[in-house]
Amino acid sequence: REYFSIFTVTMRIPGLLVCILILALGPAAATRNPAAELNENDLWRQTFEVVWTTVKDKHFDPTFGGVDWDAVKARYAPRVGAAASEAELYKLLQQMLAELGQSHFNIYPPASAPAAEAEREAPTGDAGIEITIDGKLALVTRIEKGSPAERAGIKAGFIIEQINDTSVETILERFKPGLSAESMADVYRIREVESRITGRAGSRVKLVYLDAQDRRQSAELLREPWRGEFSAPFANMPPQRIEFESRRLESGVGYIRFNIFMPSMMERIRTAIRSYSDAPGLIIDLRGNPGGLGAMSSGMAGLLCSTQGSLGRMQMRTGFMNFAVYPQSNPYTGAVGILIDRRSASTSEVFAAGMQELGRAVVVGEPSAGAALPSIFTKLPTGAMFQFAMADFKTPKGALIEGRGVVPDLIVKPDRESLLRGRDNQLEAALAALGKSKREAAK
Repeated sequence: REYFSIFTVTMRIPGLLVCILILALGPAAATRNPAAELNENDLWRQTFEVVWTTVKDKHFDPTFGGVDWDAVKARYAPRVGAAASEAELYKLLQQMLAELGQSHFNIYPPASAPAAEAEREAPTGDAGIEITIDGKLALVTRIEKGSPAERAGIKAGFIIEQINDTSVETILERFKPGLSAESMADVYRIREVESRITGRAGSRVKLVYLDAQDRRQSAELLREPWRGEFSAPFANMPPQRIEFESRRLESGVGYIRFNIFMPSMMERIRTAIRSYSDAPGLIIDLRGNPGGLGAMSSGMAGLLCSTQGSLGRMQMRTGFMNFAVYPQSNPYTGAVGILIDRRSASTSEVFAAGMQELGRAVVVGEPSAGAALPSIFTKLPTGAMFQFAMADFKTPKGALIEGRGVVPDLIVKPDRESLLRGRDNQLEAALAALGKSKREAAK
């Protein structure tokens, strides 16, 4: 059997950060049987068959989005025997899944499965830089306080031109995410560039960048492990890096930002929202948030809505699951703004889209990732993990998020000049929108 709950988490594999909406929590349907004494070729063919058949039987769309899945098998099955290594097998399977052109279809080799012990023994290091892609440019949008990048003098608004010996332009030209939807391809490009900046803790990365005066500079940064907080383990998931920020802005508006929907976050979010009961407005910043526990979207909405409703539903091949909103006691009734960007995905999209269609929040920023497919993990005969989507998500009005993303009420892209001046033009736009909403409500 496969056990699952609505959940989204981030997993790093080379060049990719993946969002997962549903995670298998129990024994998988396809587990390796040591007594089977399969030879390598038989094992690989069995693995291929499990992947192809699972999609065939469980994909939420029996037409596979117009893809002839039988013809796909005919093309890829003969190539299994020609694979020179298990790594090549996984690459072949990933290529086959990419034919669907959808998110949440991935193969994770055994060595890439997340484990708390592995993170402690050989932690990933980073430089504290977040970027967005603007054409062929990597624009720095945020620098982590106390990070190697901050100590080196790198600031938001700078442009990364080169990582080690490879230009950003070359990285983007070579990287082909294999996705038909441009919204999803954007976030994969961003993560591809950021993955070049991260690496083993203790290693170094050389960056060539343009500063505020467009002078070409370089810096060699020592990648450091995450020194912040980790979430508590959830089911079979290891602790995740978490960031949480709550403060009152000068206008008195409440501001809440968190980086992932994890169960341990919920009490902080609830307390923060309650603390702003007298605030003239509330902004929830989901920029860069790849998702989390799906049920949290409904719980958060209940803290902000005074009437019962729905954020949307998961549509499976047979049946559906509703993201119901039940008002909690003394919900916040002031104006609400939600900030999103191209890296906002999965549960972030469920929450933003649902609140937008309920008319309860104004959404500001950039269109989101468009990666909102509920999915399941199952173990393959080789020991690798196979993630596959088994449902689609539709908003209350029936709009699809996958491949389209959430379109903000007010589209505002990061502005380099504002970033260089230490300003957040997207946050400023959200504050202005809340002020306008409040004035209109008073008429």
